[in-house]
Amino acid sequence: MTILSVNLNKIALLRNSRGRDYPNVMHYAEKMLALGVQGITVHPRQDERHITRKDTADLASLLSSVNGVEFNVEGYPSKDFLDLIERTRPDQCTLVPDSTDQLTSDHGWQVAANAQVLNQSLEVIHGVGTRAALFLDPDVSQVAAAAKSGYDRIELYTEAYAESFGKASQQEVLAGYTKAKDAAIAAGLGVNAGHDLDLENLATFLAIGGIQEVSIGHALTIESIDQGVESVVRKYLQICALAT
Repeated sequence: MTILSVNLNKIALLRNSRGRDYPNVMHYAEKMLALGVQGITVHPRQDERHITRKDTADLASLLSSVNGVEFNVEGYPSKDFLDLIERTRPDQCTLVPDSTDQLTSDHGWQVAANAQVLNQSLEVIHGVGTRAALFLDPDVSQVAAAAKSGYDRIELYTEAYAESFGKASQQEVLAGYTKAKDAAIAAGLGVNAGHDLDLENLATFLAIGGIQEVSIGHALTIESIDQGVESVVRKYLQICALAT
């Protein structure tokens, strides 16, 4: 079984676009919990264009009293972000190499080239008892570097798979993800995945096996507008429950 962690960034983006607290992020998180999701993810960016530091703290407080649901906080390891991790102590912190001008996450870490900041960040993350993960492209060499770094998990950046889905290149691209996943497991790393996964392509991706958690937000939000949130979350949970 794969854990479904729902990313709430797009809910916060909708709220922020109108300057009032609607939709309410906490209410939406509680709705996800009532529907049975096993995780909540947020990615507070430095400009707070969607999830804010206050949202992160409020969600940490909510989820601290809920058994069996993980809180995953993603972001670039700036001082402000690491201070937030120390304050909120999520179950998992996933470091993403975002610059302040990126529209969305679009590449994984070059681990060796960023060893100093990643090593310093790991001390902070492990210091508060939080699991540490690195956002990676499906590159076996980067997986090997991550395994040496002391991090606990990787999150495979799945945009390349999503882009190939239904095309002639799909099997070749998916084979690359399988190799990266197998290398991570062999090295003792847990494996998560996320970015542009949706109801259409998720089951095929999870068929490679060994994926512990998927983080899905953008597609789930759009699909919920079209099909209804209860129906969409139920479908995702069914797909994840069948994963090995």
